[in-house]
Amino acid sequence: MDPISKAFKSLAPKAEVFHLLDDSLSKDHAKAKTLTPLMMERFEDLTTYALKTGSQAILFTCSAFGVAIEACAKNRAEPILKPNEAMFDEALDMGERTKRLRAVLVATFEPSIGSMKEEFMEMAKSRGIDVDFTGLFVPEAMKELGEGDAQSHHQRVAKAVATAPECDVIMLAQFSMAEAQALSQTQTTTPVLTSPSCAVKAIMKRLTS
Repeated sequence: MDPISKAFKSLAPKAEVFHLLDDSLSKDHAKAKTLTPLMMERFEDLTTYALKTGSQAILFTCSAFGVAIEACAKNRAEPILKPNEAMFDEALDMGERTKRLRAVLVATFEPSIGSMKEEFMEMAKSRGIDVDFTGLFVPEAMKELGEGDAQSHHQRVAKAVATAPECDVIMLAQFSMAEAQALSQTQTTTPVLTSPSCAVKAIMKRLTS
């Protein structure tokens, strides 16, 4: 929650932000190794609750549940955004001229790589961009962050970024990785993108357009 709060404070300080947290969803997804119908229902419940509070838009911040988020957004007027849409758009912009892109996704939550790759490749296809995609998983980093050892988390992420193959863009998958961006960028000349800033800009644009 902290990375998205900081992004809103920096980029849209007048926005009223509140958080709904179900931290068991990622754990249940990891155990099941798939998105179950019950998980889909839980996302619908979260969406309904958030809209009942008077929210004008919803930004989900876990990257492993794209299908569930799309289902929640269907037939609703309010913007309901997947966490990485804006980051993916910005990354794909880098391949717009040549219609080719070498992209690396670095993740601390391994199940998100498959779903995010699928989403990214679908977006690339719709824009006619040929993508060479590489996913890198950083083991133990999420555990360290959960235990309060942010510095070790950032260092692990930065080391993973340093091992990335030659590419045009590097994306940090989880919102919780945002504060590792600065250290990661010191390890490469390739642009390192994070979701929070891109997402905040996108959601505010949707609300004001």
